[in-house]
Order: sequence, then structure tokens, then C-alpha cells
Amino acid sequence: MNVAVLLLLGLGLLEAEGRCFFNRTQEYCVCYNLSQESLGSIIQCLPASVVEFRGGELERYAAFPISGLDSSAIEMLDSLVIRKIIFGDLLVPEILLAQVLRFFSYTQVQELVFESCIFKGRGNWAEMAGQNLPILSLHFHNVTSAPLTGREQDFSSLSSWLETLEELAVTASHVTSLPCGIGRVFRALRSLDMAQNSLGDESLMPAFCKGAFPQLQVLSLQRNNLSSYHSVCKSVQLLRELQHLDLSQNKLMADLSSSCQWPMALRIFNLSNTGLDEVLTPLPPSLEVLDMSCNHLHAVDISLTSLKKLFLSQNMLQAVPSIKNYAMLDTLHLDNNLITELPWDEVKLLGRLWHVDAAGNPYNCSCSGAGGLQELAGMGHLGQGWPQGYTCHSPPRYQGRLVKDVPVSVLQCNSAAVIAPVCIALALLGMGGAIYLVRSRPGLVRPCRRV
Repeated sequence: MNVAVLLLLGLGLLEAEGRCFFNRTQEYCVCYNLSQESLGSIIQCLPASVVEFRGGELERYAAFPISGLDSSAIEMLDSLVIRKIIFGDLLVPEILLAQVLRFFSYTQVQELVFESCIFKGRGNWAEMAGQNLPILSLHFHNVTSAPLTGREQDFSSLSSWLETLEELAVTASHVTSLPCGIGRVFRALRSLDMAQNSLGDESLMPAFCKGAFPQLQVLSLQRNNLSSYHSVCKSVQLLRELQHLDLSQNKLMADLSSSCQWPMALRIFNLSNTGLDEVLTPLPPSLEVLDMSCNHLHAVDISLTSLKKLFLSQNMLQAVPSIKNYAMLDTLHLDNNLITELPWDEVKLLGRLWHVDAAGNPYNCSCSGAGGLQELAGMGHLGQGWPQGYTCHSPPRYQGRLVKDVPVSVLQCNSAAVIAPVCIALALLGMGGAIYLVRSRPGLVRPCRRV
């Protein structure tokens, strides 16, 4: 019994000296290289909600016989308030993990994280068949293990637990494929993070086959080996519940003919840092958030009536894209582009938004360059970058000055605002003068004579 508890709470056993440190304020406890001699310090981790074990090699424990727990041990585990356990820098024999994992059913742990771990060998997961665990979130980062291909039976043995899992992340772990049968096990999964792996266009279609991840709402494929916009679209078509898709940091290219339809539920789309020279089509029709920052876009001309937030930072835009077709837009980011001025007609439209970020552009601080920005700032629409992030690039007399410090003359910069009232005043004055002349000199106007 004691061995099982120690393996559950201390998968960081090493012969090197180590100990645990508890931060009572954060309810966080971290243990480094625990040895059997210093294991007593783990007791201070019992009140923690998060426990981290860092450093260790467990091969010498792989052959230990692990029996079931008696009622007192089960009661002790159930009384712990630990909700999250992190294992880092560990070499873990998979056969040992398979034996220990079932004891988590007696705990209240909801999140399990493995960082920079090496899983060695193959475990016997048959004993986990029909076993339910309270763990809803499972994270692997920078881990090494046997390939997932051919392991459908292992996942089937874990299905009673995995089909209740809600969040899964396997990041920076050199994953090249995700077999169809594995995806079908995760019936309740809401979020899947596969960022920083080696997934290619050809591996996506089987990964998201019919019946795989039926409840998936959030999918991150950031920084993989994806290149075909059309192939990605075709691959995720069966994810009917998908609402958030992250394709950032892939090098995407447009296909000559693409008529693919994205899932109708898709609301958030991240295409940042994907090497775009132009806006790829088609875009999901019901988008509310679109991020195309950190690309090479020179112009943006799209029509998405439901769009609420548009991020175009760090592109090559020379003018503010028209927002006439975005009736629901409330946020627009244009920082670090090549925009030199904000025309007055665009300022009026931008004034309807809640938040505009246009810092870091080479502004021409003549009329519209400075006046438009000052007007937006006066409305309270410019974000935290104002005023420090808004400097003049030209004309020479203002170069390097903050836009807010540039004097703007209404007569000079918005002549229409002055000329129109003046014209109206002159017209009224002329009419008044004419009426006065007629009344003061009645003979001035003579009736026409009939011939």
C-alpha cells in the first residue's frame, strides 16, 4: 500500500538529494528530485491544490509489485484537495504508469500534466478497461514516446476514461499523425491542442475522419507543417461543432480552385503569421473574430457581416481598409503597418468602434495624419498605445514628435467644417440684404407691363 501511495504522489523519486517547497498563498507545492531519505518533506504538499514533481528516473521501480489499496488508503486519497499534478523532466516506464494511473480514481485530481518527459516501452493497459478517472484535462508538452500508430487497442482499454475527457494537449512532441480510431475514443473532447508538431496536409484527413472528435469546439494546429488552405478546410469539414480554429505559424498557400465550405459553427479563425500575401478564400461565413496579423497583406477587401474583431497588425497596409461592410465590428488592430494617415471619412466610421489600435505606423502629421488620430483619441477609442506609440514620420518639422503634440488647425485641416458654415452665413446675409433693399426702396422693383 505504501509503495502505491508514494508512486501516486511522488513519481519523482531519485537517489539525489531533494525536497519539496510549499507556497501557501498560491497553494502550490513543487518537489525536486525526491529521495527516499527526503521523502518526508512531501507531507507539506498535502494542503496544496497544485503539486509539481520535477526531475527523476523511475526505471528501477518498474518491477515493483503494486497491489490494491485498503480502505484507509482510499479514504486518505479521497480527502486530498489536490486538483492538478505536474510531472516534469522524468523518465517514465510506461508499464509503471499503466499500473499507477488507476489509483487516480480515488483522488479529486482533474488535471494531469507531463512536461519534458520520456515514456519508455509499452504498458499493459488492459487493467484500465472500464476504469473511470476524475481527470478532465490531460496535457503533454515536449514528450517522447512510442508512435501513436498501431496503438488503437491501448486507447480502447482507456476508453471509459478518455471518452469523458474534455481537454487534451499534445504540444512540441514530434507528432506526425493521429490515427482515425484514436479520435473516435474522445467522444466528449471540447478542446484539442496539437501545436508545434509535425502534422502535414496528408495526415489531417484521417485524423478528423467520420466519428472522430464529435464534440470538438476548439482546435489548435499552430506551427505544424501545413501548407494547403484547401486541404485543411476539407479535413475539418466533419467537425460540425468547431468554433475556434488556430492555423497560425503555418506557411499556407492558396489553391487554384477552392470551393470548400468551412464548418458553419466556426466563429474564431487565426491565420496570423502564415505568410499570406493576399486574403485566402473562402473564409468561414459566420466569423466573429479574424486574426491575420504578422503577414504580408497590402490590402484587405472582405465582406463578413457578422465580424466583430479584426486583427491586421504587422502587415504592409498603406491605407485603412474600409469598414463600411462590417456593421457589427467593434475592434480593429492596425498597428505596425505602413499607414500614413486616417482620412476624415474613415475617422467617422472608426468612431463607431470600441477599440482601435493603430500605433507604430509612419504617420504624416499633416491634416488627416494628426487630426484624425487626435479626434479618435478624444473619443477614447485608441488603446494603451496612445500617445507613446503614435509618432510622426513626416513632414520633417514634426518628425519624431508625438502625434498628440502636433498643433492641428480646424481651418487648415478640415476646411469643409469651416467653409460650409461661412457659405451659409454669406447666403443668409445676401438674402437679408436683398430683402432690406426691396422694402426700403419700393420703386426699385417695378411691375411688368403687358404690351
